[in-house]
Amino acid sequence: MSKADPPGRKVLRRAVREQRRDVTLGAVLGMGHQTGEALVPVLIGLAIDEGVVDGDVPGLLLWLGVLAVVYVGLSFSFRWSARAGERAALTTAHRLRTEVIGRVLAPEGGAEEGRLPGELANIATEDAKRVGAVMMALIVGIAAATGIAVGAVVLLRVSLPLGLLVLLGTPLLLWLVHLLSKPLEARSEHEQEQAARASGVAADLVAGLRVLKGIGIEPTAVSRYRRISQESLTATLRAARAEAWQNAMVTVLTGAFLAVVALVGGRLAAAGDIGIGELVSSVALALFLIGPLSEFSWVNAELAQGRASAGRIAEVLDAPRAVSPVAESARTAVPAGTEDRPGLPVALRGVSYGPLRALDLDVAAGETVGVVTADPADAAALLRLLGRRADPDEGAVELDGTALTALELTGLRAALLVAEHDADLFEGTLLDNVTAAVPAAVGGARVSAVLTASATDEVVRTLPDGRDTAVTARGHSLSGGQRQRVALARALAADAPVLVLHEPTTAVDAVTEVRIAAGISEIRAGRTTVLVTNSPALLGITDRVILLDGGRVAASGGHEQLVHECAPYRTAVLS
Repeated sequence: MSKADPPGRKVLRRAVREQRRDVTLGAVLGMGHQTGEALVPVLIGLAIDEGVVDGDVPGLLLWLGVLAVVYVGLSFSFRWSARAGERAALTTAHRLRTEVIGRVLAPEGGAEEGRLPGELANIATEDAKRVGAVMMALIVGIAAATGIAVGAVVLLRVSLPLGLLVLLGTPLLLWLVHLLSKPLEARSEHEQEQAARASGVAADLVAGLRVLKGIGIEPTAVSRYRRISQESLTATLRAARAEAWQNAMVTVLTGAFLAVVALVGGRLAAAGDIGIGELVSSVALALFLIGPLSEFSWVNAELAQGRASAGRIAEVLDAPRAVSPVAESARTAVPAGTEDRPGLPVALRGVSYGPLRALDLDVAAGETVGVVTADPADAAALLRLLGRRADPDEGAVELDGTALTALELTGLRAALLVAEHDADLFEGTLLDNVTAAVPAAVGGARVSAVLTASATDEVVRTLPDGRDTAVTARGHSLSGGQRQRVALARALAADAPVLVLHEPTTAVDAVTEVRIAAGISEIRAGRTTVLVTNSPALLGITDRVILLDGGRVAASGGHEQLVHECAPYRTAVLS
């Protein structure tokens, strides 16, 4: 896309197109309101000419009656125009919020790369709101332009020089106002970027507050946030200065223009070229023009900020997908577990990705396999591939003989569930978190079984309201070990044909870890389970263990066998 047509413009165009009904209605009513406002000085001038200068009382009453009708129309059109504009603005903001969140949560991923959660939240809220405000700005801008046009036509009828002055001077004034909005647009975009960054860092610090306190680096964290917050404040002040400078310059230019109009009108009245009523109308029209001309300052500021925000939204919506979605024509049905074969086989065929090199790995249906890695990067790469958050550079990852790239993503992740070490909990009760992925038909016996298998039943007994105890966002009301057990219970409750668990017991004591290992072995009997861990207790329940070293399979066998025969394995597991 060329620089002349940036991505943000596409977002704005689509927003206007989708809200064209309300924008058109609001603009038409706004045009009616401004037309009525421009006619008020004319009606007052006619009332003065006929009722005061000529002494025509019935004529005076007639024009006063017409004036009253016009004011009723003004009130109606303004109220309904504003209502249509607000509806368009709120609807646009809501749609963009939903679209941004949908893109962030899309199975293909990619939108969250390089952005903190707080930054994404800022884009979905503040930037969406600013783009929505563009709808109201368009309505106000069209109405203001109509007011200026009607005022110019009226002045042309009163006096050709006055009308030409307004018709020629107004485009020049609007062009100058547009030039003045350019610095504001650039600084507004920088302001939003810094504000989003500050929000993201703040959210990160709050999420890790317990860890920060535990290792005693609160001063460093506070210093970092203070620096980023100061940068955000500086950007905000620069944007505010740019907006104030623009408003001040627009006010000066508008005032100078209106002074010229009033001066020319006064000289024409003194020369007798226009009457008293026409002079009053001309001066009143010049004063009226202050309104629509001032509104252009606000409209340009809103458009500048809206363009900057639309660009940031477009960056999220157009972010490259981490994995390619499967075309409908090429899609293969996702394999499902059955009573005879509740687990499914998984295989990696010549896979190269990140640190992994030509990796071949087979896990049979119903088998429990441990994967030990000498380098944590190997584990991270393997988890990304199995969860299909990335596709291999070479080779293929298969589920029941079908490449993951041919399977629909949502169904795939229900059949092959990857439960990572740092899984978050959600706001709600403990039971809500455990049953988040459990079908409604699953009974309480299954829930009780997973609570026992994950040792979460011990957590339940220590909480004031048991299973119904409220859990705060990201599970911060629980300790690290409690959070880990609840997350494990949630993964077990999903009862996926293939479950991949990554270090599920690092925050629990040794006794609890042994109990959890036995629970996993019992509840996952017959299903395929991959334990990516260096925990001897968990590795002891596996059918076999695979050691990855240097991105390749370095050893394979039973846990006890490898402990005795493989020195690199002993180092990885026992050191």
